[in-house]
Amino acid sequence: MVTIKDVAKEAGLAVGTVSRVMNNRGYISDSARKKVEEAMRKLNYHPNEMARSLQKKYTNTIGVIVPIIDHPYFAKLVSCLVQEAYRQDKKIQLLSSGGLETKEAEFIELCHRNLVSGIILCNGSIDVASFDNLQIPVVTIERKKEGDSPSIECDNWQGGVLAVEHLVERGCKNLLHVSGHTEKNMPADVRGNAFLETCARKKVQGKVVSKQLKRYELPDSDQFISSMLDQFPDTDGIFVSNDIIAVMVLEICKRRGLRVPEDIKIVGFDDLNITRWTYPQITTIRQPMEEMARAALDLLEKSQKKKPVASRTVLPVSLVVRGTS
Repeated sequence: MVTIKDVAKEAGLAVGTVSRVMNNRGYISDSARKKVEEAMRKLNYHPNEMARSLQKKYTNTIGVIVPIIDHPYFAKLVSCLVQEAYRQDKKIQLLSSGGLETKEAEFIELCHRNLVSGIILCNGSIDVASFDNLQIPVVTIERKKEGDSPSIECDNWQGGVLAVEHLVERGCKNLLHVSGHTEKNMPADVRGNAFLETCARKKVQGKVVSKQLKRYELPDSDQFISSMLDQFPDTDGIFVSNDIIAVMVLEICKRRGLRVPEDIKIVGFDDLNITRWTYPQITTIRQPMEEMARAALDLLEKSQKKKPVASRTVLPVSLVVRGTS
């Protein structure tokens, strides 16, 4: 079996120099790096990742915790995290609670056993403080700021403002905000507040309709959305809290003979792939998931190296205009 000593002998360098190249520590000349890389290729040498991890007390693996993996929002977010991790030569260990809060202890044990170097928490029901004893950094995405853990959010307030301003510019005067809320406060909740404040500023009618949901449950489209349209028949513009419900609203409008965007205009939130699969395609507020993924991994890297990090990072959203408006 090829060892680091064999690589050093082949490269004509000291073992310590080869080790610095492999771990990217200290000064390394381009010439030395090239010799080590050529020797590793020639000998088909692959560093023992687990041995190195045990020595450093952590791996280059990031634990990502989500509530559910078949929801389009989390599927896209995880995809962005995987791509960014690959770019940074890291690995992702995906943990899904399936909506069960009782998974918390199991996740803590898995992260401890697998020596993850950091955790990205995208689940609103898991307590950040429960990971304190692991002594590894935790970054949250789209959660209220908690404790010392850095948080990353999109600018949910800006999203509500952009949606209303766009609908008003398109001639809408009776606006409706449709959301599904839960028992726990989340950053996305401020979208409704921004909606109402902007409606008042623009001097148009604005109503908020929300439905109490279990975590990440979707409302019954026929009952919930149809009753909403019955209750507010003069509605000519709808801002929906996420793209999934926006698709449901579009479908119900079609069934009721409402023309989109002639009779009623729709703006979603997130910019999921599904917004481009409908007819007409859905206007939406783009949540910058690629940038959020990059920021999360960068924060973990800095925290791992004991560098100062921002307590709260808020990234701007943008309006993506399509056929529903």
